[in-house]
Amino acid sequence: QSAQYGSCSLRKMGAMEALELLDQLVDESDPDVDFPNSYHAYQTAEGIRQAHPDKDWFHLVGLLHDLGKVLALFGEPQ
Repeated sequence: QSAQYGSCSLRKMGAMEALELLDQLVDESDPDVDFPNSYHAYQTAEGIRQAHPDKDWFHLVGLLHDLGKVLALFGEPQ
């Protein structure tokens, strides 16, 4: 995995593009959810912001926490 993805040369994208790509994925951990995966990311970030308004780094972590799932769109198992 490190040899294949460590150089980050498979595809270059920003965080927002990766969030949009997540919307193409049916998450095996929540297959019955009928809203986009990006919505979950925003919900998580907003929940953290409300609970911890002084920790802006934590808000960002909430937004980005599932971005690794985009690898499923490139053939990796979930």
